[in-house]
Amino acid sequence: MAAAAAAKPNLLLPLSVAIPSSRVSLPTGLVCSARSPPPRLRAAASQALTSPVAAEAPEAKQMRVETEAALEWGGVCARLAGFASTAAGRAACGEGRVPVGRSREESERLLEQTAAAALLPAPLDFGGVEDVSTAITAAAGARLLAVREICGVGRSIRAARRVFDQLKTLSEETPDGRSYTPLLDIMQDCDFLTELVQRIEFCLDSTLSVVLDRASDKLATIRKERRKNIDMLESLLRDTSTKIFQGGGIDSPVVTKRRSRMCVGVKASHKHLVPGGIVLSSSGSGATYFMEPRDAISLNNMEVKLSGDERAEELAILGLLTSSIADSKMKIRHLMGKILELDLACARGSYALWINAVRPAFTDSDSDTELNPNSECSVFIEGIQHPLLLEQSLGMVKESTEVGKGQLSDEHLVSPMPIPLDMQVRNDTRIIVISGPNTGGKTATMKTLGLASLMSKAGMFFPAKGTPRLPWFDQVLADIGDHQSLEHSLSTFSGHISRLRKIVQVVSKDSLVLIDEIGSGTDPSEGVALSTSILKYLASRLNLAIVTTHYADLSRLKAVDDRFENAAMEFCLETLQPTYRILWGSTGNSNALSIAKSIGFDQKVLARAQEWVEKLLPDKQKERQGLLYGSLLDERKLLESQANEAASVLSDVERLYNEIRSEADDLDSRVASLRATESEKVQQELKFVKSQMDQIIKNFESQLKNLELEQYNSLMRKAEAATASLAAAHQPTDFTFSDEENESSYVPEIGDKVYVEGLGGGSMASVVETLGEDGSCMVQYGKIKVRVKGNKIKLVQRGTKDTSASSAVKAKGRTPKRSAAEANQDGNVSFGPVVQTSKNTVDLRGMRVAEASHELQMAIDGCRSYQVLFVVHGMGTGAVKECALGILRNHPRVAKFEDESPLNYGCTVAYIE
Repeated sequence: MAAAAAAKPNLLLPLSVAIPSSRVSLPTGLVCSARSPPPRLRAAASQALTSPVAAEAPEAKQMRVETEAALEWGGVCARLAGFASTAAGRAACGEGRVPVGRSREESERLLEQTAAAALLPAPLDFGGVEDVSTAITAAAGARLLAVREICGVGRSIRAARRVFDQLKTLSEETPDGRSYTPLLDIMQDCDFLTELVQRIEFCLDSTLSVVLDRASDKLATIRKERRKNIDMLESLLRDTSTKIFQGGGIDSPVVTKRRSRMCVGVKASHKHLVPGGIVLSSSGSGATYFMEPRDAISLNNMEVKLSGDERAEELAILGLLTSSIADSKMKIRHLMGKILELDLACARGSYALWINAVRPAFTDSDSDTELNPNSECSVFIEGIQHPLLLEQSLGMVKESTEVGKGQLSDEHLVSPMPIPLDMQVRNDTRIIVISGPNTGGKTATMKTLGLASLMSKAGMFFPAKGTPRLPWFDQVLADIGDHQSLEHSLSTFSGHISRLRKIVQVVSKDSLVLIDEIGSGTDPSEGVALSTSILKYLASRLNLAIVTTHYADLSRLKAVDDRFENAAMEFCLETLQPTYRILWGSTGNSNALSIAKSIGFDQKVLARAQEWVEKLLPDKQKERQGLLYGSLLDERKLLESQANEAASVLSDVERLYNEIRSEADDLDSRVASLRATESEKVQQELKFVKSQMDQIIKNFESQLKNLELEQYNSLMRKAEAATASLAAAHQPTDFTFSDEENESSYVPEIGDKVYVEGLGGGSMASVVETLGEDGSCMVQYGKIKVRVKGNKIKLVQRGTKDTSASSAVKAKGRTPKRSAAEANQDGNVSFGPVVQTSKNTVDLRGMRVAEASHELQMAIDGCRSYQVLFVVHGMGTGAVKECALGILRNHPRVAKFEDESPLNYGCTVAYIE
């Protein structure tokens, strides 16, 4: 029956007919025994999983792991994880499981994939792809999968198909669709298991994680019968519970489930209301019984049976789907592996765009010089930068790839950019000896080349110029750092020698070897002898070795062996600082004597040291070294001067561009801020004026109620005067400055009306005294005198003779009163609005002269500074008026007063300081 069902073309048929009873076992463990794949397929799968490549020797694996740690390969993989889209991709990168080409052809295929991924107009959508490896392993191990796990497998396969369709559509819509062929080739041999996905989607609801009724006819029939039985049972129990409630057997009708059986609640004292019922349980207090009525027993029994049948059918369906997944485990794993490969390719492309990297090319030892002018060099890399140092400069901000695709901006730079390095190694060179001072960049240079080799093998681009070229190395072996170990009783020298022994043991003709400070940690003469022997042994057994040293004898090997080449890290003798640049073909000096001389060491000691140096170094070697080093320095200085000039011009242009762009960006925000501020000021002023006008109207209405007809005109004049005064107080004030007088030649004079910067309020001050030849002066603002500089004031109005006379009188302690018009012209004091209220009015009518004088004096003394006081003296005989005017004229706090006018008849307005 199973074979017949499997042979049917339509897999969406009811599954009950395709489920043999022997396939699914349903004990308490709910374990489904899935079918095993055919022996031939099982053997092939086992071989593919256990031995994809030749087994790696333990010593070689240990050296590979230690080398990757020394070169910080894990750091590059961790950065790559930030660009992966799937959980499996991020996990692979985070654990350092980025695939590395085991052959040159495989590495070139990875590079082709990266180049194609970098051309994608938008990232591929890997949404829905999950890590289903655990579910696949469980299904293969005969464990029944849950609905959620089976739906996850179906979603992942469906999402993988969508990714392939995206690539296919993009390739068809692009004029040169062959650009994406390397990515399409990844998915070409994949089986997307359409029938399995359709079966899962037909049987299961991934949203609710339930088995659907349509999964099988039997399940649909069981669920239909169960729903009908439940309806009958619930109806019966509701009627019974209602009768119990009506009989007083319960406070409210209760229908519940106890021991997987539906029942009703009843008081223990009214148990007789459920005749023939079965007590299933009771409440905690024992006052309530939960009883199953006699008529509900058969229905409950049917519910238990149908529930078990439904669960058994669901497990059978899940068992069949689990078995199907187990049968397709190799295809699913292959598909998920290809999705992981595609995700990593896209991650490499995004990473290359972010660090502005270029694609490397692999060189051949037998390259044709005529086809490539640089073919005599096995390594030809211009302007390479260490990827991790460059990432620190960029800052780990993934958004920069989404916004600018690798374009840099000032806000992303968090540290200085690493200095680019140029590397050129001839085809016949096997050993490069790099010398130079400490902290000069020897180790960083060596690690940069090692990391670039690993990245090119893994199909990753690295930051450089043009098209970098380097050999394909089957192994990268490194001895970098101090490997001293107390646990293993290893000294520094012992640690180095132990690693060198392993390198010599596993090295091959296509290997790259990196050795830092070879022969260090022991006697210099023995260290030189041992290092020379090791390097001569390696020269015929590897592709390239980079060695750093402080031993000058190792730099002389080039003279006797053409397979050796020298390089030095440049050191500036003027600043006594390294420049982190490589001088190929040169040997570096320790510069110990130069440094000692610069810090003032005894000249006799230095002279004796120089004699020893001359005895130890051959004359020809010294002369050749000096000439070569001098010519290189001259050429370097010329190039640096040209580069610095170009960099200066570029810096000025960039600075000007950034300033203009910053001003343009801020212009809109500044305009909006000014508008908001001015609008707020206007609203506040309108609010204040409205309140004052409301007060004027309120006073007018209150006085109008008790006013006689003949006083109506007087009241109207007062209201009009208050309104006019309020309007005048809020008129905009514009100062007209004399441009000619405000030039640098302006000399302040006593009596000048000036505007003082920083004084605030837009008010004028008067110059009362000139103090120096620098134009500084003393100005008076109200009662405050301040000394200010000439460049902090602006002339408003030149002083007159009358003003000067007035200032002289003030100096003597007497201030004559001025008319309201003169005071308004000066405008050096800002008073409140001229609005009459009950609080700023003193009424002297009907009083005797002495009483009026006392009352007015008290009112003036009680006024706040810069307040307006309305003195109502009436007309009458004029005695009270004359007394009031005399007091206002001579009182020291009265700055000015306004004589009565048709608008304030019988009332004088005084301005109190």
